[in-house]
Formats: sequence, C-alpha cells, structure tokens
Amino acid sequence: MTLQRAAEIELRIEDYAFGGRGIARIQTQQGPFVVFVDNAFPGQLVRAKIETKRKTFAEAKLLEVIERAEIETISEFQEISGGPYIHVPVEIQEQYKKTSTLSTFQRLSGIQDSQEKFDTFISSPAHYHYRNKMEYSFSCIEHDLHSNEELDDAFALGFKRRGTWWKVESLNKASGLFDQAWENKLKDLRIFLQNTGLSAWHPPQKKGFFRHIVVRKSFLNDQLLVNLVTSQEGIEQFKIQEFADFLEQLHPGRIAGLWHTINDNVADRAKIENGHSTLIFGQPVIEEELAGLRFQISMESFFQTNPACAELLYAKALDYLFEDPFELGDIAMDLFCGTGTIGQLMAKRNSSVRIIGVDIVEKAIEDAKENAAKNNINNVEFYAADVGKFLREYPDFQGKIKRIMLDPPRAGIAPKTLQKVISLGAQSIVYISCNPSTQARDAATLIEAGYQLEKYALVDQFPHTGHIESIAKFKKA
Repeated sequence: MTLQRAAEIELRIEDYAFGGRGIARIQTQQGPFVVFVDNAFPGQLVRAKIETKRKTFAEAKLLEVIERAEIETISEFQEISGGPYIHVPVEIQEQYKKTSTLSTFQRLSGIQDSQEKFDTFISSPAHYHYRNKMEYSFSCIEHDLHSNEELDDAFALGFKRRGTWWKVESLNKASGLFDQAWENKLKDLRIFLQNTGLSAWHPPQKKGFFRHIVVRKSFLNDQLLVNLVTSQEGIEQFKIQEFADFLEQLHPGRIAGLWHTINDNVADRAKIENGHSTLIFGQPVIEEELAGLRFQISMESFFQTNPACAELLYAKALDYLFEDPFELGDIAMDLFCGTGTIGQLMAKRNSSVRIIGVDIVEKAIEDAKENAAKNNINNVEFYAADVGKFLREYPDFQGKIKRIMLDPPRAGIAPKTLQKVISLGAQSIVYISCNPSTQARDAATLIEAGYQLEKYALVDQFPHTGHIESIAKFKKA
C-alpha cells in the first residue's frame, strides 16, 4: 500500500493511543507503518482520510465506521462526532483512558516511577446527559444519515459531519450527552424554523439566515437558557416572538430566558461577541451550584461542562493542597483562576488561610469578585495581572506563597511563565490539567527545578470522548 496525504483508506483499528486515537498497523512499500485515527476504537473497521504523513507514521481523520467492534452495543442514542464512543461500555472506555494516559505521562515527563505515584481514577457521577452546554449548527447542506448522501438546499440542524466543516447531520433524537428532553424535541424546533421560509446557513457561500442555537442548562433549577444566532439577511421576515412562544410551548416552565444574536461575521462560530444580542424574554443568566457555592452563568461565561464531576475533581485537588499543614501567615495562590471557582472553594475549605487568585483577564476577575461576594467568601482576593509579572507588581507577597493551585488552558503553561511560577518558591504545587500531555511536559520542568511528583489522579469528566483530566501534586524536595 502507498499512502499519500488526503488519501481515503480502510483500516482495521488494533489499539488505542492517548487522546482518543485509534491505532492501525499496515504494510507499505517502505515497510511496517502506523496510522493514528482520531476517535476510532480497537476492533473497528473504519474509513479514514490521511491528514499528515511522516516517515514511520501518519495521522488521519475518521470519516466512517464501516464495522463496529465486538464490544460495542448500539444504544438508543444518535451517535455524533463529539461522542464517538457512545456505543462502547463505559468501564472499557475508562480502562483504555487510564492505561494510555499513565503511559503517555510517564513517557513525556520522564518520571519513571510516575505510575507508582498514581492515586485514583475518578469516574463521572453521570455517564449520560452530563453536559450543561451544547452548540448546534444550521446548514443548508445536509448529510443524510439514511442514504449516506449529501443533500443540497436542505435545512439541517445538529452537528457537523465528522471530517467536514460544511455539512450537518440533523439531530433527530438525543445524543446521550446533553439534556434528553431538549434534544428529543430539537426536530420539532427544526421543522418550525424551516416553515418560516428562511434559509439555513450556507457555509461555503457564507450566506443564509439561521446559523446556530446555543443552550446552557442549570442542573440546579432544571432550566435552559437559549440563544438563537441568525444573520441580518431576511430579519424583517422573522417573527422572533412566534419562535419564543413555540419554544415555551415545547418546553413548558423550563426556558429561563431566550437571547437572539444577530451575527454577520463570516467566521462560522457561535460566539456572542461576534454580533449584537437582545434578550427576548426571561432572565439573562441561569444559576448553578457547585460544591455548595452558587454561580450565575451567562451565555458566554466559562463554567465546568460537567459540574457534578467537577465537584469531585476540585475535592481531590483540595485534598492534595490542604493535606500539608499551613502556618500562620502562609498564603495559597490560585493561578489562572478565571472566574474564581477553585479560589472560592479553597477559601471555603480553610477560612483561616489567605487565598490569592490571579488571572490576566480583567472581566473574569470582575466576575470572580462578584461571585465571592454573593457566596460570602471573605478570605479570598482576586487580582487582574499577568501571572509571570505578579510578584514584580505585588512584591509584598514575596516569600509568603506556600501553596499554589494551577489550572491552565489546554496548551499548558508558557515556559517563561512556568519559570515565574517556580520562582514564587511554593512548597507544594497542585496542577489540574485538561490535557495531561502538556501537563507532563510542564512536570519535566518542575522536576528539573527541584520538585518531586507526590501524587497523580485521573478524572473522567467527559464520558464517550477521548478527553481526560488529571491532577498532579508536586512537592519541593
């Protein structure tokens, strides 16, 4: 077999690699060759498209599952590209995630005894319907699930077909990831909007009216906050109040509020800042509870996608942070604190410890201060500052920061910033990561700086996907 970039080939998946990548092994004219296929699972026969090619391996996008693995059981849910393992038993998903992540962390960090430091694997309390936010796309180019063909001049509402950016598979029943009642009635919503006579978005031509529907759910109140995103084109024909009335009839008593965003930006994204938003009825936010604290969540707020599992994640991280005794005057710091969720939980866990939260995003710090005031948390302070420059701007904290909680974005911590974190001189660092591979890279730097890995835990916040979160505790040698 000769492999070229963009070639579409059939592969039998033999193994599983970190991050939800299936492994296929084939023979080529140059000898044995490995192909990594995103979102494929061992035992499947798949059709995949080669994206990149190297000397001994290639990376490919999954296009279609031709044959299921023997362990898969077709469930009641509609499979979507964002939940590729919905038919794989959860305990088997977790087994593959644990094994591949521990192996990858050891290899990338260089910590040879890292698996001996492994503490626990925390499962999600709910394996289905656990998400509190979902974004659905419109397209007039539909991938028909029955005929497996592409339909033009259609009206699709659902999720992008895997491996494509222009066509959508209509969601006709629940995906198993989000609110079941909402998704089972999404088809009715689609028919109502199609009957307005206004078109769905045409991604290649960058025109059309209906673009996205974004929904946030409050598990606390069992309510939904909805944002309909359209373009300006044909707006005078659209009767938003009729849509609002239909939405309330479809989900009586559950719609907390309805936003309408007009977005003419050609980028195919549902971000509110790309357009102008109007609250049609109801409340502008919903409220959620996490570990006994209340948070107001707007359409654009960052909030943990699986709040029930996030409680377990944070509890384990706080256990790591507080298992060593604090002395009078010691300070704990929450870096990359965002809207201050972890910082408030730190302050609540030990009211005698002074907590400092730092994030470079000023709006996030404003929200953090507001949330702390509403929750009557008094021993936490939030600062809008660059993490790397914090000590220079606030020298009074020099030498007093004994514990640090880190929760950086997926890309990890920039090397210069990590050196600044190390310069704070904390006795222990607890590092939460949504990408254990970048955490492993940063772990190697911490080891070089004189820290030792003490404990390591995994948290499956996203069942039916390849994603996994990890918590590592480092202690100064």
